[in-house]
Amino acid sequence: MAKRETKAELKERVEKVLKALDQEYGTEYICYLNHETPWQLLIAVILSAQCTDARVNMVTVDLFQKYKSPKDFAEADLRELEKDIHSLGFYHMKAKNIISCCQDLMSRFGGNVPDTMEELLSLAGVGRKTANVILGNIYNQPSIVVDTHVKRISKKLGFAKSDDPEKIEYELMKVLPKEHWILWNIQIITLGRSICVARSPKCVECFLRKLCPSAQIQPS
Repeated sequence: MAKRETKAELKERVEKVLKALDQEYGTEYICYLNHETPWQLLIAVILSAQCTDARVNMVTVDLFQKYKSPKDFAEADLRELEKDIHSLGFYHMKAKNIISCCQDLMSRFGGNVPDTMEELLSLAGVGRKTANVILGNIYNQPSIVVDTHVKRISKKLGFAKSDDPEKIEYELMKVLPKEHWILWNIQIITLGRSICVARSPKCVECFLRKLCPSAQIQPS
């Protein structure tokens, strides 16, 4: 049976993991969803549910040319918007949520995207993940976005135990220093797409292999 990690040992390992991530990927804030305004990012994140960022970016190129403001989306025809985003999947619910969300932006927030978790969660189609993306990327508020990569890899590293994204968010808040919350999502997405791939993790190539209790390295 493996020796249980003490709080001091966990803290030391967390520091080493963060240092290695910073060295490998840098500390620049990167958003993988293309946008020029806060409301564009909000809509892009709603569209990204169960869909890749790359596919969303392909659709929003034309979408944001056609709908140039939250007002345009608020007044959009549901069937027409469904057709515009059809290739992204779950298009009926996404179109409905986007129209409702933008109607609220116009009627309650003067067309602006709110900057608090409570207000963001009051918008249609916005959960904690979406809200945290907005708070971190737009308002630079320390926030942890728990997507599939963050959920999976945080558990592999032993930094979280729960399967529930919201509980994982709170677990990571206790483990990670606040100044690294936004970066964690950015860096872990990169790691998850390139090395720690869900179906076939490349543990032998991973620069975190000596710090990861789940690393599967075959003996030579």
